[in-house]
Amino acid sequence: MSYTETIGSRTYRFADLKTLLAKASPQRSGDQLAGVSAASEEERVAAKMALAQVPLRTFLNEALIPYESDEVTRLVIDDHSPQAFAEISHLTVGDFRNWLLSSTTDADALTRITAGLTPEMVAAVSKLMRNQDLIAAARKRPVITRFRNTVGLPGHMSVRLQPNHPTDDVKGIAASMLDGLMYGCGDAMIGINPASDNLAAITKLLLMVDDFRQRYQVPTQSCVLTHVTNTIAAIEKGAPVDLVFQSIAGTEKANSGFGISLALLQEAYEAGLSLKRGTVGNNLMYFETGQGSALSADAHFGVDQQTCEVRAYAVARKFNPFLVNTVVGFIGPEYLYDGKQITRAGLEDHFCGKMLGVPMGCDICYTNHAEADQDDMDNLLTLLGVAGINFIMGIPGADDVMLNYQSTSFHDALYVRDVLGLRRAPEFEAWLESMQITDTRGALLSASTQQPLLEGARDWMGIA
Repeated sequence: MSYTETIGSRTYRFADLKTLLAKASPQRSGDQLAGVSAASEEERVAAKMALAQVPLRTFLNEALIPYESDEVTRLVIDDHSPQAFAEISHLTVGDFRNWLLSSTTDADALTRITAGLTPEMVAAVSKLMRNQDLIAAARKRPVITRFRNTVGLPGHMSVRLQPNHPTDDVKGIAASMLDGLMYGCGDAMIGINPASDNLAAITKLLLMVDDFRQRYQVPTQSCVLTHVTNTIAAIEKGAPVDLVFQSIAGTEKANSGFGISLALLQEAYEAGLSLKRGTVGNNLMYFETGQGSALSADAHFGVDQQTCEVRAYAVARKFNPFLVNTVVGFIGPEYLYDGKQITRAGLEDHFCGKMLGVPMGCDICYTNHAEADQDDMDNLLTLLGVAGINFIMGIPGADDVMLNYQSTSFHDALYVRDVLGLRRAPEFEAWLESMQITDTRGALLSASTQQPLLEGARDWMGIA
């Protein structure tokens, strides 16, 4: 089905829904690289006007990637709930935007319709929204998950403590981990990106973090971000695996490039569940995504990068994840050129994930060759804090010395919690208070009060 819109004396024609969505997307370098973006701002406006008039039902009848050839499309269609969709089934995309922003649409309403939304519907409405619209709507939709603590409660924001090391040195990782905990970070998880995929090295890191967690009774969860097949192998060998990690994308071909399928993710999910390591819940999958991943794998099929990204959230939703992380600026300026594009993408990803019922966090980041700096990250951090982000990253000095990119620091987490009044996961906050790291308000205590834990941890690490 084709779509048209006239502006003045010029009529714009869009061959199909896939083309219309791409042309309506805000400008970004990845869509320009793929050759799917609007040729002018006027064409982009025309596409938005045409998209606003498309009934939501259309997305159930016009697949962007054929059902027969893509298992993500099959997942989206097969898992769609007509009952949940019924409440909004009469709306157009433009009407849906108005409904989302209405003062009468609350968290209960958004929860009711979640299973009736497809990623394409959510991507479409986001293209009609200003940044403030994305913030206002996402803030209404908390997504709460539990493993050893509770993440995503309204008024709370958690931090993934990322103590990476370029050679996987256990003492170096342990020192960064302790540093982060002393700043009150780590309630989302302690998550290590290993420099090696060697199973013995991965198991060594898992054992180190788990030993520390048990010794000091830290109510958090750990993860070593290796390929899901390595995690399955580690589980089979008895390693203490909490969260199961995998990078995912929004098309079957892109996921094949990652060496995964829905069946393999199901196997990993069941393996994680079999360990029964959660204490307050059993959400245990940790997924990472990023706009441009399908394009970089030549697996986007002409679909714009933001819509491909939202399809990845449908994959995540299938496995009841504890955390989903859009690593928003990590892939590079070929996909998100500058601070403005990174900011917009982060707000889009958070909004779209929340609408699909996914516990969204964001690695607020950029590579050193992007047209972005830490001021841009401060802006996005603040906006996502207002929008109700589930978690952000905590990295020593905001500079990851293993992955070589810039993110957010332990101090950045203190800043956004202070200015917005955000608390940590309640179980973790109670532990921080019991260890005399923070006071009853969640504010850091002086270094002298933290000395007992610090000295004990030094003994544990074998550091004089």
